[in-house]
Amino acid sequence: MQRTTKRRIAGLSGIVGTAALVTAMGAAPASAETAVDRPDSFTSAYTVAALPGNVIGPDGAPAPGEPGATGTFNFMINSDLEIICYDITLDGVTPPFQSMAKTSTHIHQTAAGKNGPPRIAFPNPAGEGTLTVSGCLQGPFTTGLTGDDGVDTGEGFSLKQLEADPAGFSADTHTSGFVPGAVRGQLTALPMGGVDTGVASAPASSPESTAPLALGALALVGAGIGGAVLVRRRAGVA
Repeated sequence: MQRTTKRRIAGLSGIVGTAALVTAMGAAPASAETAVDRPDSFTSAYTVAALPGNVIGPDGAPAPGEPGATGTFNFMINSDLEIICYDITLDGVTPPFQSMAKTSTHIHQTAAGKNGPPRIAFPNPAGEGTLTVSGCLQGPFTTGLTGDDGVDTGEGFSLKQLEADPAGFSADTHTSGFVPGAVRGQLTALPMGGVDTGVASAPASSPESTAPLALGALALVGAGIGGAVLVRRRAGVA
């Protein structure tokens, strides 16, 4: 009986200790965003042609990505609901993934050729050969990476910031073999009602860079990401 009592007390101490740890960590949660169903409408859509030649190292200089790898990142946003839906495909990217953030696949706030903090962390693509992942996340967002100000780099970020300057954001993925990035590319806005034009204008002129963008945009517009529709927000309406 005495042994049982001691065990229960020890177990209770462990629970109390864990609760204290959780309370202490409450100011910096490991995850804040929530996986949600696709909304009925979106306020904007974007595509990314991610290539190894676009990767920038921590010193601000170009860094080698994974040779021959490509990535197509398609995003549809409802910024009124703070929801981003994603459809990510990686070809020629070799796991394992590696990053100091909680996942290795991100949207960063940064112009082309520059470095910038991750704002959204997505689940890493998976599969055999071609790696894929899709779904929807609702903010508030966290990345698990603390900035120089001691705050998670996703904290306080709003999707309206992305909509205001999509060219100021990039998407990438990081692996153990290519920690600065295996592939990377800038966001390109798809026109609302993009089915009229088929694809967005490519940011680069080489066939290597335009093909993934065109295919990704066609897939995004054709599939409508789960049959949801794009809606154009009236000027001046938040």
